[in-house]
Amino acid sequence: MDFSAVGKKIRELRRNIGLSQEELSEGICTQAQISKIEKGDVYPYASTLYLISQKLGVDVNHFFDIGMTPRLDYVQEVKRQLVLSRRNLNYGEMKQVVETEVHNPLFTQNKKNLQLLLWHKGIYQYELDKDTNTALETLSAAVQLTHISNKYWSEREIEIMLTMGAIHFEEDHLDEALQVYKNIQQYINTIPYLTDYTIKTRLFYNLARTLTRFKEYEESSKYCRAGINWCIEKDNLYFLGELHYHLGYNYELLGDITTGIQYMKKALIVFELQQDEKYSTFIKEKIKRLEK
Repeated sequence: MDFSAVGKKIRELRRNIGLSQEELSEGICTQAQISKIEKGDVYPYASTLYLISQKLGVDVNHFFDIGMTPRLDYVQEVKRQLVLSRRNLNYGEMKQVVETEVHNPLFTQNKKNLQLLLWHKGIYQYELDKDTNTALETLSAAVQLTHISNKYWSEREIEIMLTMGAIHFEEDHLDEALQVYKNIQQYINTIPYLTDYTIKTRLFYNLARTLTRFKEYEESSKYCRAGINWCIEKDNLYFLGELHYHLGYNYELLGDITTGIQYMKKALIVFELQQDEKYSTFIKEKIKRLEK
């Protein structure tokens, strides 16, 4: 652990918001202790670091990451580029980023950072190379890099599992996909506090569309509603449109066209708010066909 890096970041954040060492220390420790922490002479207890992080308005894990990872800013920028390429389905750019960093010690000497590269390598192996088996093997290896016990699964490990489930779904390996998603349901329960709410949203959506393929429309609709309620509870639009559309699609398949259109119109509102022309156009055309 690089104590000096953590101390420098605390000093930087404190100065940015205009706090003196004495003001930062109030209710936590002494001013002298803050001074020693910022100089890297001592490392605070976890409870002290947590209270400091709360007063500075950052997640306490940020300090642990800084202490464990040199050039954290560089690693975070690579992560940002990979997230963007994943969301934009730009697999060529994703491959380029991974291949650029694959021999970088910042990634090869840190399991979590290497896991990030392997996860995205598995994605482009499937999407670009069309090599399903190799992609699944790469993703499995990525999970095993950090996985220690079946009693606990990290959010990153669950995200990679979601990717594996999606590949099984796309390849019409529905039994395998459903098993992956059911396992993830159990894994999520081992996490006391989700920092990324969208993991659960994605799980609900993927369970719903897999169950629809099995013609389990009522069960699928149950997960759509659970996902919608989760989005509302967390005040997050992510996948809210998809969940409404899929619920409407289930009603369409059940023959209840009127209710199906109602949910598709709700989905359309969400996609228009998100300025997603692709899905907005698709749903408008779908509603027109159903109304006829």
